[in-house]
Amino acid sequence: MKGTGRTRYLFGMAEDFLDVRGHGYLRVAVCVPEVRVADPAFNAEAHLRLLARVHDEGAHYALCPELGLCAYSCGDLFFQEPLLGRSLAALERVADATARWNLLLSVGLPLAVDDMLFNCAVTLYRGRVLAVAPKAFPPNYREFYELRWFQPAAAARATETRLLGQTVPFGTDVLVRASHLPGFVLHTDVCEDLWTPVPPGTIAALSGATVLANLSASNVTVGKREYRRDLVRSSSAKNLVVQMYGAAGFGESTADLAWDGHGLIAERGELIAETERFTLHGTAAVVDVDPRSLLEDRMRQGSWGQNAALHGRTLRTVEAGVGEEARPASLYETFRRRIDPTPFVPSDPAVRDARCREIFDIKTTSLARRLIALPEDLRRIVVGVSGGQDSTEALLVAVHAVDLLGIPRSRVLGVTLPGFGTSQRTRDNARALVRALGATLREIDITPVVLPLFTAIGHDPSVEDLTFENVQAWARKWLLFSIASQEHGIDLGTGDLSELALGFATYGGDHMSHYGINAGVPKTLISFLIGWAAEAVFRAEPEVSRVLKDVLATPISPELLRLDPSGEIRQRSEEAVGPYELHDFFLYQFLRFGFGPRRIARMALHGFGGRYSLAEIRRWLRVFLERFFANQFKRDCVPDSPKVGSGGSLSPRGDWRMPADASVAAWLAELETIPQA
Repeated sequence: MKGTGRTRYLFGMAEDFLDVRGHGYLRVAVCVPEVRVADPAFNAEAHLRLLARVHDEGAHYALCPELGLCAYSCGDLFFQEPLLGRSLAALERVADATARWNLLLSVGLPLAVDDMLFNCAVTLYRGRVLAVAPKAFPPNYREFYELRWFQPAAAARATETRLLGQTVPFGTDVLVRASHLPGFVLHTDVCEDLWTPVPPGTIAALSGATVLANLSASNVTVGKREYRRDLVRSSSAKNLVVQMYGAAGFGESTADLAWDGHGLIAERGELIAETERFTLHGTAAVVDVDPRSLLEDRMRQGSWGQNAALHGRTLRTVEAGVGEEARPASLYETFRRRIDPTPFVPSDPAVRDARCREIFDIKTTSLARRLIALPEDLRRIVVGVSGGQDSTEALLVAVHAVDLLGIPRSRVLGVTLPGFGTSQRTRDNARALVRALGATLREIDITPVVLPLFTAIGHDPSVEDLTFENVQAWARKWLLFSIASQEHGIDLGTGDLSELALGFATYGGDHMSHYGINAGVPKTLISFLIGWAAEAVFRAEPEVSRVLKDVLATPISPELLRLDPSGEIRQRSEEAVGPYELHDFFLYQFLRFGFGPRRIARMALHGFGGRYSLAEIRRWLRVFLERFFANQFKRDCVPDSPKVGSGGSLSPRGDWRMPADASVAAWLAELETIPQA
């Protein structure tokens, strides 16, 4: 594979755009071959069938199970010379058969070193042995008797061994790099090693490894699948790595144990691939992993670097070398992983419901904490309610917060502020929602307030320009602050994270409040929160649920421009700034990882599955970048607000600090390298 380093990523040609390798991804596989106990020749061929399959699917690295070339359940046969000799012959067979492949692979077999037997992971590339990793912690409890046959890695005297005519590194302190795979630094360990309190892989990660591969046998018992998944996810999260895991499958002896052939691949705490279990003829999982995101996270998480400085070591490193790539580039023009088009919103309905509950609780308890910090007679909330989604969500949180504190809902003031662009539908919904919730309704028409302002500054109110919009937004906020002062309460801001990112708010208008309850929640998630609240929180209040569903069916609009002749909303936010689902996707990748436009666009093209053309993605990504950089001054002085998700916050006191006069030129220059179609 040529030309996929960082220079190509930044200044790549249009014809390379679809190739996922040029965006920092690499393809890995977990293989679980069928096995016959004590039959290395059969096992080598079973390995090769699966390895050939994943190679043809474009894998750059493949992991096979513990002792897979002979079988894990050989018992005292491990001491038999024919088994050890045939296992070496099986390794040679695999090495010879894969010598022309651009595929790194790790297989398991028993090896005698210094007159002691070790349970080993052997990593090969193009027919050469690169490294041998002995098992560090052979278990000897319950069903495991490994110390009967195998020595722990610490017992080894040698740091090298002869294997297939080569002298190769031997030990748990070896990393494998491949210059043709940017970001790929491999460390292997064996089964129990991952289950220990301080796994060798953790030390390796703190020493530079980005891919941890665990060759496992791991018999199956009830509940073990869930434990393995938690273990693999946890390792990938705390170590900021790709954690791979491959357990032995069908064919191992069932005299006392059973086997399910469980393969897993996790990245930064997320399980991204899993094999089918209990198959009779072998199985594999292939997925594109993202080492670049790991490196971005490691740079950001200062505590990870501090821990690495304390516990990381200088490990031996083996360079795999570079070979020509004979596989067609078309293999890599399609992602082999799911990219979530709504990263702020879980795709699993059960997870999404649980997440909505947690977010609602975060927001309501945060607001409750603000209220109890005030004198009792000042515990009132003023919310400007427009009939749109953001103000609806803020009102729901306000009502639930006072419920938590035992404060009457009447101390929540829902204020409707109709103006030139207010539709009858949104006005009716705002009124109905406030009443149905038992809050106090107030209504003030802003038209008599803004017309004298237009006269004072000499602005023709028939001209619907930025001044026409901003004066209305300022008037609304001025009135809300005035009511808050009058009622001895706080004005609750309604603006969301997406609007902060795009600067789609009037500075000093809807941009300001005493507390910004929605500022940590993007627009795509606001919608789900309202739908969830209708079903989960306010199910027993049918009128509330009815209004909430109609709010969700109403076009998103600031309602600052006049209605069309039929009285319908003419000003639609997404027609002005673009689809919020795209902008939220851009924001997540930009804020969470610092990815550039080229990579974000390629991810969006795959993630949205053709709903947007590349030209559309490119167009709206330009809008996002230009607006994001131009509107930092608004984010520099936002009210307090709770951070809600790991995707980040735009508070200058929290996740994001940026000069308001920073240039967007470098980002736009990279954007220009994205093909037009």
